[in-house]
Parts: sequence; C-alpha cells; structure tokens
Amino acid sequence: FKGGDTCEYLLSSGRFLGEKVWQPHSCMMHKYKNSEAKNCLIDKHVVFIGDSRIRQLFYSFIKLINPQVKEEGIKHGNIPFEDKSASIKVDFLWYPEVNGSMRQRIKTWTEGSVAKPHIIVVGAATWSIKIHNGSNEALAQYKINITSIAPLLEKLAISSDVYWVLQDPVYEDMLSESRKMITNEKIDAYNEAAVRILNSSSRNSKAKVKVFSVSKLIAQETIMKSADGLHLPESSRDTNAMILMNVYCNKIMKPIDGSCCQPQPPLTLIQKIAFCFFILSIIGYLIISLIHRNNYRKNKSCTDLESGEEKKPAISTPNVSTLEMLLHCFCKLGLIMTYFYLCDRADLFMKENKFYTHSSFFIPIVYILVLGVFYTENTKETKVLNREQTDEWKGWMQLVILIYHISGASTFLPVYMHIRVLVAAYLFQTGYGHFSYFWIKGDFGVYRVCQVLFRLNFLVVVLCIVMDRPYQFYYFVPLVTVWFMIIYATLAVWPQIVQKKANGNCLWHFGLLLKLIFLLTCIYFLSYSQGAFEKIFSFWPLSKCFELNGNVYEWWFRWKLDRYVVFHGMLFAFIYLALQKSQMISEGKGDPLFSSRVSNVLLFISIVSFLTYSIWASSCKNKTECNELHPSVSVVQILAFIFIRNIPGYVRSVYSSFFAWFGKISLELFICQYHIWLAADTKGILVLIPGYPMFNVLVSTFIFVCVAHEISQITNDLAQIVVPKDNSTLLKRLLCIAGFFSGLHFFSAMQDQSRH
Repeated sequence: FKGGDTCEYLLSSGRFLGEKVWQPHSCMMHKYKNSEAKNCLIDKHVVFIGDSRIRQLFYSFIKLINPQVKEEGIKHGNIPFEDKSASIKVDFLWYPEVNGSMRQRIKTWTEGSVAKPHIIVVGAATWSIKIHNGSNEALAQYKINITSIAPLLEKLAISSDVYWVLQDPVYEDMLSESRKMITNEKIDAYNEAAVRILNSSSRNSKAKVKVFSVSKLIAQETIMKSADGLHLPESSRDTNAMILMNVYCNKIMKPIDGSCCQPQPPLTLIQKIAFCFFILSIIGYLIISLIHRNNYRKNKSCTDLESGEEKKPAISTPNVSTLEMLLHCFCKLGLIMTYFYLCDRADLFMKENKFYTHSSFFIPIVYILVLGVFYTENTKETKVLNREQTDEWKGWMQLVILIYHISGASTFLPVYMHIRVLVAAYLFQTGYGHFSYFWIKGDFGVYRVCQVLFRLNFLVVVLCIVMDRPYQFYYFVPLVTVWFMIIYATLAVWPQIVQKKANGNCLWHFGLLLKLIFLLTCIYFLSYSQGAFEKIFSFWPLSKCFELNGNVYEWWFRWKLDRYVVFHGMLFAFIYLALQKSQMISEGKGDPLFSSRVSNVLLFISIVSFLTYSIWASSCKNKTECNELHPSVSVVQILAFIFIRNIPGYVRSVYSSFFAWFGKISLELFICQYHIWLAADTKGILVLIPGYPMFNVLVSTFIFVCVAHEISQITNDLAQIVVPKDNSTLLKRLLCIAGFFSGLHFFSAMQDQSRH
C-alpha cells in the first residue's frame, strides 16, 4: 500500500502477537540462531554508543552470537567483546550524553586512515534530562549537539549501517526520586528533535541514518514490567536485538521466513522462459477464440422473413479442438501462476509470522466438523473404504492439516503427533488404493502408470519452474510418487500375482506374502542404513529430484518418518479383499461388518486403541523420541478409525459430501497452500487485507480453494491430452516429455553456472 521498503516497516512499526512475539508490519522476522548470527557477522565490527539503555541492547545483541556471555562489564565504561572463531568484534562505548566527546569519537571514524565499523548503533538522552533536571536549555543544547553530529553520521552511513535509537518511554510511577525529572513528555521532545535533525541535510538515500523507532512501540507495551521504570525487561530488549539482526542480516543470509529487508529475487532464466510460454499460450488462445467466434457468427441461424421460422445453419458449431483445449488450460494456468508469483515472490502482498494459540487451532476444527455433519448424505455403495468414504477421509484430514499449518500448531507437540497420524493415513490410503487396483484389475500397463505420475506431479513440476524451488521442497508429492512406484514394482515384477490368478491356486497368496515380506525387509534395511539410502538417491538423475540444500538427508528423514504405513495399507488391502472374496464380511446397507458379537468386541477394542494412542500422543515430551516410535504405532489409530467408521452398517452407509468435495482436491490444496494461503514457502501467512485478520483469512481462503479446484480441473483435462490411451501416441508424448526435462536440466545447469 505504501511501497515495498520493508526495512522501514521493521524499524518503525509492528505489534505484539501474544506477550512476547513481535510482528513487524507487512513482513516476517527471522529468529536467528547463534550459528546464523556468526555466519552473517563474520569479519565484522559492530559498535554501540550511548548510555545504559544502549548497553542493554549491546548485551542482548552479543548473546545472539554467544548465549554464555554474562553482564559483568563496567557499568559506566567501555565494554569490548570478541568472537575469535568468526573474527567478530562488538564494542560498547560509554557516551551517555550527545556532546563534544561523542562527536569527537564519531569523527575519528570519518577520517580516512581509521577502519570504520560495519554497524554503528547510537542513542542517548535520558542522562541529559537527568543531569540538567529536564531544563529547556539542556534540550536546546541537545539540538545543537545532534546537529553537529548528524553530518558525521550521514558520512559514515555511506559505507556503514548507522542506526539512531530513539528513547524509549519510562514508567514514571516506578522511577526513583533521582530520576523523577525523566518524563515521557521530555523524552518525546528529545526524540522529535533527533528525528527532525537527522537526515535533514542528506539527499542521498545511501547516506541516510536509519532511525530505530520500533523500540518505542515495544517499550509502550512492556515498560510496566521494568524493574526500575527506566530499563526495558529482558524479553523486550532481546526483541530489539533480533530486529537489529534482521535489518542487517536478512539481505545477506536470505532466510525463507525473514521477508523483512530482503530484496525481491531476480527472475531466473527458466522463470523467464516459463512466463514467455504462458504469455504465448494466452495470446494463442485469444486468437483461436476470436476465429471460432467469427465462424460461429457467420454460421449463426437467421430468421426466414416470409415464414417467420428460424433456419438452421448448414454447418454445426465445431467441437473444441485439442489445440484449443490445450491453450485454454495453459491460459488459465498462466494466470494462476502469475497470482502464485505475486503472492510469494514479489513484494506486492504482505506476509506475517504465525502465532499459535489453542483457540486459533481448536475453534476452526470444531467449526468445520459441525459443517461436515450438516452435509451428510447416503453413499452409493456400502463397501469398506468406498470412494465417497475415502474422499471424505481425505477431505477432513486435509482441512485439519490446513488449520494446523496456518495456526502454527506444530509448536504444540500433542497436536503435531496427531497431525503426523493424518499424514500417515494419506500414505496408508496410497498403499491401500494402488494395491487394490493392481490386485483386482491386473493392469500394469504404461498408460496407468503415466496417468498416476502425471496427476501427482504436474502441479509440482510447474511450481518448481515458476517459484524456483527444488522438487524435494514439495516433499509429500515425491513421497507419494516413490511409494506408488514401489507398489507398482512389487506387484509388476515377476511373478505377477493378481487376484484372478490367486483364485485359481491358493499358493499364489503365499507367493504374494513372500513379496510383501521382501518389501518389508528392504524398508527395514534402508531405514537403519542411512548411507545405503543416500547412495541410492545420490545417483544422477535421482539426485536432481531428491536433494535439498545439497544433500538427501531431508528426503531420508521424510521417508523414514512414515516408512511402514504404506506397507500396512497394502497388507490391509490384501487381507480385506481376501475376506471379501471368501464372504466372511457383510457389506450390505445397514448391516454390521461382522456378526453382532464380533462387531461389538472389535468396535470396543478400536475405541480403546484410538483413545490410548491419543493419550500417548498427548503425553509426548520429546519430539525426537516420539518420531522414532511413530512409524511403528501410527497404524494403530488408523486401523482403529477404519473399524469405527466401517463396522456399524449405519455409519458405513453415510458420508459427508462437504468433506468429500475437499477430498477430491486434497492434493491441490496441500500443494497450493505453500504459496497462496501461507507465505514465504509455508513459514508465514499471506496478508491480502492488512489490519483485519479474520476477513483476510476468509478472502485468501476463498481464492485459495477456488484456485486449487481450478488446478484440479486443468490437471484432469491435460492428463487426457498428454497421456493418451493409444500406445504409439503415448510413446511419442513420453519422448516429448523426456525432451522437455532434458531442456529443463540444461537450463538449470546454465542457471547454476551463472549463480556461481
């Protein structure tokens, strides 16, 4: 709304989310770790000049580099700090008044022979008010002194980062008698003088002294917690130090969740080619549409003036050609990708940090569950895990995961552990669904494989190009893709064992079980052999797909986290289909799955198992330890849910059409949230309407859901064109796709070379 200078917003405006989390206006602030702070400030010299308040800021700043530092320096003297491992020097210089001494010190840095500090933080006023009893003469002298210092600071600002820290308000009721003359009225007068004088003579934007005024806003909220009414509580000064670190380091370190002070990334070669392609698609579609419209007008029926009857045209309206449909899809996709880019790569829209509260997660959960119950309908079939039921399952899980992401609930371990089960349930359905298809249909043709791979990966490949992100960044799609190929390989490799063959000879069932045991053995081996796993996925071209930040560790971690659940899904499908074939279960409308006694016992065990897992997950204290157990125990709650949902016939016979609708576009919702609902690659929240959080969520959610639905339609339409049933045509398309990826790899190599 006011331009793209997020640095200015970071230094001057913001609000608290809760009690301790500071949210700058319009952008996101990164929380720097010690290692990151050292990497940013390596070989740098930082100087803090001022009074005891600046000394507080100095200590908070150096604790970001070394948390072990204790505040033991001389109170009214200079304090040096050095980190020899990173060659970082940070000095505090005691100059409590803006006077000739401070001016002389600053002047020495403007002389050519002296090395200039890289960062200079200056601020003082309360001592002048105290020593001179708040007199007007002292304020007049302060203005004269700061006027003489201002040109020197502006000269330093050409090559260094110079910050003038405005004076924080005080809590007058807590001030000691010797400080009673320090009033907020006086502080405001001194601040006003500093802001008016600084940069008044500078016309060069590079020579501007940055006014650090955000500290005032932070102090207004927290000064009541001060120990003496003058000095800020520790949490507030730590926030100021973190802001200072973000202002200087974000442009150097470029953290994903630190959008403040980060310049807009330049367009890559691949992005430029992609945008040109989409523009040509839009132009091509418009030309074809105009041609068809003109042809339609020429052939339009007209009225016979004599009989008053309408004459039919000799030529009927032509059907939509493949080319027109293709261009129409790419036209829509181009407009949608432009929106993606503007939301998460350009500086057009604001971004904010997430902030978790129990109400921000649980209230929306209750709301959508109530909505889901209102949209209850009868299912077309009453089989276990029928299509409507699995769509419903995917839908409500996806909505819960979306709320989990936007509310920042990953910081609350019990919620995190339950969400891990939902992700595992998606993979369980992958194992169940694909195994069932191959087992029943026996269709191992290339067409089926290409259809599934295209539908899974199309959107992600486009986003990798447009948003300049690696394939592994959208980790869930690589995960599902690899597991699909594993399922396919397990069943397609000789001997191909399918239901039709197994029905003729029961021994084939044991053959399939041997295949599943071999698969489980391979999974177990790879999960405990990181080296072997990394070797497999470090080979080209797999490395291009599965590396993130130069290694495949992230991919190994993601794969390992749910390593058994796809196998569990396959095994469940095998057992269920065997029971169904032998008519040991009843799937009639309204009928319980088993006999009444067995159904009641299984239902009781399922409810107890479901609640037991929830109690265990809610009592988790250590995320690492719980993640270690999760792959083995997540199936307990998944199976418990399936039994609770399917054993009673009346429950199995109904479904929520509300959840099922979302389930049909669950993959698109999961991927699209990265850039057009969340922001900064899921680390923050997109702000289309600043100042109105609830209204903003409603608007951004509406657009997000519509876009996901549209992309689902585009993917389905393109799948019919790109992956035809005719084998010879499909082979040609596959050669074209291979050429496309070869070109993409070539341009990617050119990009990497130019970056280096």
